[in-house]
Amino acid sequence: MSIFRHNFPRRTPSKWLAALDRATSKFVAVRLPDLIIVDGGKGQLSSACRELQRLGLHDLPIIGLAKEHEEIYRPGRALPLQLPADSGALRLLQRIRDEAHRFANAYHQLLMKKRIGESILDDCPGVSQNRKNLLLRRFGSVNRLRKASVEEIGATEGIGPKLAQEVHRFLQRH
Repeated sequence: MSIFRHNFPRRTPSKWLAALDRATSKFVAVRLPDLIIVDGGKGQLSSACRELQRLGLHDLPIIGLAKEHEEIYRPGRALPLQLPADSGALRLLQRIRDEAHRFANAYHQLLMKKRIGESILDDCPGVSQNRKNLLLRRFGSVNRLRKASVEEIGATEGIGPKLAQEVHRFLQRH
């Protein structure tokens, strides 16, 4: 089983479906799968099918698994397939979907940690990662640091008067 990461925009469904098109292209470029399971219903399945068609891979087996009622959507079929709740096939599909969700959530958490670690201080000349950590630990946030005086900044371990002046000036401009 292969799960591919792709950053989908949060704005509009049409942008999300366009991103799904790009993700589908990326997916099939690696190795043709035996089956593609799309996490979603008719809209997501249709978008993935259009992209497979564009790539000349219209014969590739593909289904969409909608979570709400555990419905299985198939290309060219108006009504979804509903397997019995105790079906082994349904349980397998659910486990595959749940693993994809776990993978996606772990990736999202990694992105959030990276985003939290980023700061305007990364662009401040003379401020290393270590000094950034010292400043943020002392002041708690960039906003509090921005309100601090040059003297308060300079009182931070590892930050001399000259760098304190540069940091203060930088934060007032940005």
